[in-house]
Parts: sequence; C-alpha cells; structure tokens
Amino acid sequence: MDFEKKARPLAVVVMGVSGCGKTSVGERIAAENGLPFLEGDQLHPAGNVEKMATGIPLTDDDRLPWLDRIGAEITTAQKASQGLVISCSALKRSYRDRLRQAADGHLAFVFLEGARDLLLSRMQARQGHFMPATLLDSQLQTLEPPTGEAGVVTVAIDNALDDIVALACKGLSGMAIKGGDYRAG
Repeated sequence: MDFEKKARPLAVVVMGVSGCGKTSVGERIAAENGLPFLEGDQLHPAGNVEKMATGIPLTDDDRLPWLDRIGAEITTAQKASQGLVISCSALKRSYRDRLRQAADGHLAFVFLEGARDLLLSRMQARQGHFMPATLLDSQLQTLEPPTGEAGVVTVAIDNALDDIVALACKGLSGMAIKGGDYRAG
C-alpha cells in the first residue's frame, strides 16, 4: 500500500472509543507505510483534558475545536504532499464529515470495533491516561458506527495487534484502488 502516489495524499484516521487501540494501531499503520503518526489526544484543548480527567463527558461544543485542529493537521500534511495517520475517536458521522471536508475527501477511516467488556478491561489496565474508564459508556452512547460510510475499514479489536494492523492495511490498500467500505476481521 502506498498512499503517497495519489494526486493528493490520503490521510488515515484511526477511530473508535477510548481503549480500542487507536494509538497502537495508528503508530503501526504509519510505520509500515512510511507515514508520520499524530496522536490526536495531544491536540485536545487543556479544558477538554481536564474535563475528561474529572469524569465529565465532552459535548459537541467541546469537541468541535479539537476536530478543527485535527482537520488543520490533515490539511497541512496534504498541502505539503505528505500522507498522515492520526488517531481520533470520530464518534459521530458529523465529526467524520467535518474531517472529510478538511481533507477535501482524501481521507480514510479505520474503525476499531470491540465489545464493551474488552474495551473496559483495556481501559482499566492502562496506566497514566487521562481518560477514566467511567467515561466508556458515554462514549459508547455517543458512538454512531460508520456502517455503510464510504472510505471506512472496520476491524475487530479481539484480534492480535499484528493481525489488526494487517487487516487494516489490507482494507486501506483495496480502498485506494476501488473506494467504498471494507469490513475485516
């Protein structure tokens, strides 16, 4: 898979609720394709991080400036003729559409899908992350799965990391040729 040979480089958003593995999968997809990776959580305004750290779910008004910062990073990379892999929960279709608009349509999503119990166990096991496990249910309630949306590869997270990355890359590679959505794993 070589995203950089497209006229305008393809950006990839690795998406899903907290605990699904966006960072781990995104870093590996980027490394395997010679692309930079950007941790979307680092672009949250300080107020968002403080809010989540205290167990308060974000609202649309909280998320929109963050999504615009992610969109600006995608636009900057594309203007520099560079692809980009970035992590972002992208929980609602309107959020994904906002990012698609920033990327002028040259954007794919890898949706990491998993059962609540698995997500919760992962969140409870991680150290040093600002997002408490108590916010998982609010994220799951907010999530509008990207079923049927073009440009989405869906991968189940109950696979090993190597398999998740391989399935994501396979789906992205096929998408670069024919478009449409792809379900793997």
